[in-house]
Amino acid sequence: MAANTIEHNRTRQNFEGVSSIWLFGYGSLIYKVDFPFLEQRPARIQGWERRFWQGSHDHRGTPEAPGRVVTLIESPGAACKGMAYRVSPAVFEHLDVREKNGYLRFATTMTFEDGSHAEGLVYIATEDNEAFLGHAPDAEIARQIAGAVGPSGPNSEYLLRLAESLRMLGDVCPHTFAIETHLRSDADRDS
Repeated sequence: MAANTIEHNRTRQNFEGVSSIWLFGYGSLIYKVDFPFLEQRPARIQGWERRFWQGSHDHRGTPEAPGRVVTLIESPGAACKGMAYRVSPAVFEHLDVREKNGYLRFATTMTFEDGSHAEGLVYIATEDNEAFLGHAPDAEIARQIAGAVGPSGPNSEYLLRLAESLRMLGDVCPHTFAIETHLRSDADRDS
């Protein structure tokens, strides 16, 4: 699948007659909310884990030196905590462009902190997209992140802001925090 998924996403769901829909964010959508929303609530989705396995050629890296950003990987029994936003369907005009580098919209069930549930959408970069990088050791991912810069800024900023946001949500993401530890210890050694 091509990395640019804008047109593909625009045919995935029919928003006719829909006034609002929930969107689940688990990466930069937690801390970089550059879209209007009607409501915002912490939530989690079951069966998924956050992983820095997606290449970023358009925001946090370049085609020559891609950064790494998060996607979700299926993992039975796991739960991924993030932020849910109730949005107007018109918001997807913007989000489809923002998330165009390999991410597709999928339906998901979200569980809110009070135990209630809602159906919504989540962007996931699957392994069949051109920008998918896949598994690598945490230290190697940290080195790649440390050296990548794109139009949206340094890849390290993405990692550090995500880790901070997850702590604020009360989430423990061993994968994210391990990469953050490697990034900080490498920076300390280099200074």
